[in-house]
Amino acid sequence: MIVALDAQLTLGTATGIGEYVIGLADALRAAGTGIVELREPKLDPWRFDRRLLWDQVLLPGRARASGAQVLHCASGTMPLSTPLPTVVTVHDVAWLKVQRHAPAYARYYFGRFALKRYAAAKAIAVDSQFSRRELLDVMDVAPEHIHVVYNGVASDYCNVERQFPSDVILVPGTVERRKNLEVLIRALPLIGSRMRVVSAGPFTTYRDECLRLAESLGVRDRLEFRGYIGRAALIDLYAKCALVAVPSRYEGFGYAAAQALCAGVPVVVSDQSSLPEVVGGDAPVIAVDDPQAWASAIAAIVADPRSAQAHSDAVRARSIERFSWARAAAQMQAVYERALSS
Repeated sequence: MIVALDAQLTLGTATGIGEYVIGLADALRAAGTGIVELREPKLDPWRFDRRLLWDQVLLPGRARASGAQVLHCASGTMPLSTPLPTVVTVHDVAWLKVQRHAPAYARYYFGRFALKRYAAAKAIAVDSQFSRRELLDVMDVAPEHIHVVYNGVASDYCNVERQFPSDVILVPGTVERRKNLEVLIRALPLIGSRMRVVSAGPFTTYRDECLRLAESLGVRDRLEFRGYIGRAALIDLYAKCALVAVPSRYEGFGYAAAQALCAGVPVVVSDQSSLPEVVGGDAPVIAVDDPQAWASAIAAIVADPRSAQAHSDAVRARSIERFSWARAAAQMQAVYERALSS
């Protein structure tokens, strides 16, 4: 089997979807599936007009010429007309649920327009049971048409060698409103003064709101925005931080939490969306808008870092198995087979 894989979001500042596509492509090749990665380096995937040109004009043509039997639209969008039997990965339906601050044209394209395109897919993959429920809530589709395939975690996270103690509360991911960084800022005055929050991810205007809040609470000097950083620098932060915090309101999967579990890093997550499912009882789950509860959970980790690390070490092996790219590739191969047979 040869699969044409939409890899456009691996270009530039590749975030969670880029990580997903890179890991899946490598794992599928290792499992014997032929992969043709489709991308156009001359187009910035983060400019809306360029993304539209790629999705609707260039991608179908490249897929048609690829020699593949299946097209995998791995970034959550599909062309109006697909030249091959198509599998789509729907990472979440955030554009329909929590992105109300975004421009109307973007909400429509990544929301209702995308939803209509999914009806033409031969099979749909999602990252979690949560995302499956969310999709069924907004789309009239047979439940058996949707397949849960957990994302894998790359080996460089699984091989992290931990160094501690540290004063860093690491928050990986894009700085946007649904990531709810503000609850950690409100928790900082309640935590020992040596602890600081380090955000590692691209900025949006939400960063300015967070800075103003930190200033008003007197913790501006304990909040650092690194912006988008290279992979080696991010791995280094996972190795050296005291813990990873994921206070998001909405995550289709929650890569930061899965990566922390596989890296043997203590992690604290919110009680929202897929995050309790991803940690599976192996990490504290905290009410999303309760700064005191976040402060208490973080304080417990930093007060006894060796105990926290021992727990993380104990759950690391099973986390690596749960989020294995080899397992994800085998499950995705079955989805491709279903798409072809249908």
